Amino acid sequence: MTTPWQPHREPLRATLLRTIIIALVVGAVFARFSGGRIGWPLASLLFLWFSFGGHWVELWYVNWLRPRISVARYVQILARVATWFVGGIVLALGMAVTARALSGFRQGPWPAWWLGGLAFVVLELVVHLALQLRGQPSFYNGRG
Repeated sequence: MTTPWQPHREPLRATLLRTIIIALVVGAVFARFSGGRIGWPLASLLFLWFSFGGHWVELWYVNWLRPRISVARYVQILARVATWFVGGIVLALGMAVTARALSGFRQGPWPAWWLGGLAFVVLELVVHLALQLRGQPSFYNGRG
């Protein structure tokens, strides 16, 4: 059975440019409102986990998992949200390890494991909403 999915391809340079700019901007905003607890370079590096790492989570779903599962819409939705959730957990753990290694940041116990997954799902839903509003393929229209 053939599926209508085309693999996503993008030059690495374009990916790096976009994800680094996103991380720099979000890192600057976060550093500004962190009350001096975290500097802009470290905040940007931490958010690079979600911007650059998140790109690869999405690519894994689009190019590897999606063509291998049922084309039924509900299966695609469930698989994509599950991919975002698990990917978000992994990326958040990477952020936490990086923060601890580079800044000596010591928080109490690790935050709840599911918070990174939930945050990444919400982030992806917002990103795909922006794509939908621009008339581009997205999670919401089933073309992205």
